[in-house]
Amino acid sequence: MFGKATSIRAVDGIDLTVMPGETLGIVGESGSGKSTLGRMLLGIDPPQSGKTVFEGQPMPKLGTPQWRALRAKMQLVYQDPLAALDRRLTIAEQIGEPLAIHNLVPKEHRATRVAELMSAVGLRPDQADRYPHELSGGQRQRVVIARALASHPKLLVCDEPVSALDVSIQAQVVNMLRDLQEKNGIAMVFISHDLKVVRHIADRVAVMYLGRIVEEASSDVIFAKPLHPYTKALVSSVPVPGTMLKSRTILQGEPPNPADRPSGCAFHPRCPVAIDLCRTGVPQLRHVAQGRTAACHLVTGADQPVVA
Repeated sequence: MFGKATSIRAVDGIDLTVMPGETLGIVGESGSGKSTLGRMLLGIDPPQSGKTVFEGQPMPKLGTPQWRALRAKMQLVYQDPLAALDRRLTIAEQIGEPLAIHNLVPKEHRATRVAELMSAVGLRPDQADRYPHELSGGQRQRVVIARALASHPKLLVCDEPVSALDVSIQAQVVNMLRDLQEKNGIAMVFISHDLKVVRHIADRVAVMYLGRIVEEASSDVIFAKPLHPYTKALVSSVPVPGTMLKSRTILQGEPPNPADRPSGCAFHPRCPVAIDLCRTGVPQLRHVAQGRTAACHLVTGADQPVVA
């Protein structure tokens, strides 16, 4: 209580771009800063330095009328649908809330719009008057997605949207998200620690470790030929139907304390191929191939290691 305050950089030096109709997957272990990054993209957690740009304009200050006006254009799909929904309101009332808050649809037409949204996410008309506790987990998540789509958003941030669901329901929700995103041309950021889900839905993948991006490339490239040792370990754990995980890389130890980052590369205490340079020099994220970046001294593609 009386000790010296310690600053923590939950997100450090991130530079990402998401285009309309594109899905960017953010992967990494728990505590890597994925959820904080998602909240920063929406302007919920303002950055202490740098800026978030939406449609070419800097994100307005949190809580201002300009920021509130943007809420209709960007939405968040939560990990726990039951916590995200109001247990006192019916499903139809909650899906219709964005329509009323942003005055998007006249009151007499809201019921029709709510019915259209329910149909789009696979909910039945007779479920409109039910409460969240009367639905299954997958149905509740569909309600959350329908509410997020009600305002015709241009950016959808999904924070572990299927981690609490059964595998069969996960597939249904992921396929539905993909179809809705392609149909409406929405830019989507999909945050997850489940790489097999990210592989199915994402166009590009950014791998985070201790608040920083360590590798970024297209989904096909990342899963076919990962470069960073951390990415290799993550990809090696993805099960492939009909085969055994014979060459899985098991990382030793836990992610370091973000308040006491290791010197040099933050991953070097757990890296199986670390060299002396990794313990002293911080690798910078740099282009190693067309459309591909990595932050590792041992990754080829640059003439010399880059040390900060």
